[in-house]
Amino acid sequence: MGKRAIVTGGSRGIGKAVARQLALEGCDVGIAARDQQRIDDAVAELAAVTGRRIVGHACDTTDDESVRTMVGTLSAALGGVDILVNSAAMPGGVVRPPKLAEVSTEAFWDELNTKVMGYLRCAREVAPSMVAQGWGRIVNVSGLAARQSGNVLGSIRNVSVAALTKNLADELGPHGVNVTVVHPGATRTERTSDEMAARPIGNVIGRWVDADEVAYVVAFLASPKSVSITGDAIAAGGGAKGAIHY
Repeated sequence: MGKRAIVTGGSRGIGKAVARQLALEGCDVGIAARDQQRIDDAVAELAAVTGRRIVGHACDTTDDESVRTMVGTLSAALGGVDILVNSAAMPGGVVRPPKLAEVSTEAFWDELNTKVMGYLRCAREVAPSMVAQGWGRIVNVSGLAARQSGNVLGSIRNVSVAALTKNLADELGPHGVNVTVVHPGATRTERTSDEMAARPIGNVIGRWVDADEVAYVVAFLASPKSVSITGDAIAAGGGAKGAIHY
């Protein structure tokens, strides 16, 4: 691929799987996350496995200046940025979704500041250089809570990411920048216990999707071959039984 990518939330989980797959496809990759030790460990691991240039920078995506510094630092280290994958957010299903009476104002704004405004902050920083070079890809990792009830905060934040994606796609598309959103479902990562992964899953394929399998989808959307897809949401949850999305 020969491109330069920034992956937020890239020190573990889906973000790390995406960073690895992009590097295996020939990208030099910068990863951002909050924990510097996890970043250092991921950088060493990914560089050893892929043979590509991997750099990292600690970042809090809820803070404007932190995002500005991260994008500037990683872009300088990579010689530019062609691809942004936004994946820095608490994955759904880690804790029990709150009931209505349990939803606090603080929790609501924290979810939106992290996953929606955080994604917007990162896109806002990379967009000018992508527009100037006439090519770019922004892929937002959201989740299938956008298409189902049961987690009021998860649904609101994920629907908001889809709305953000479409608005950015319409604005940036004429300049050669495609923006898409990927909705994972139940996804197995290094944080998923064997006990949890053995639980029945109600998707079509009958099992948890692996983080690498989500990363394959993201890598395609980040590639030049995805030129005909922008503004759209791609589900990567193993197929929802009975649902028709058109």
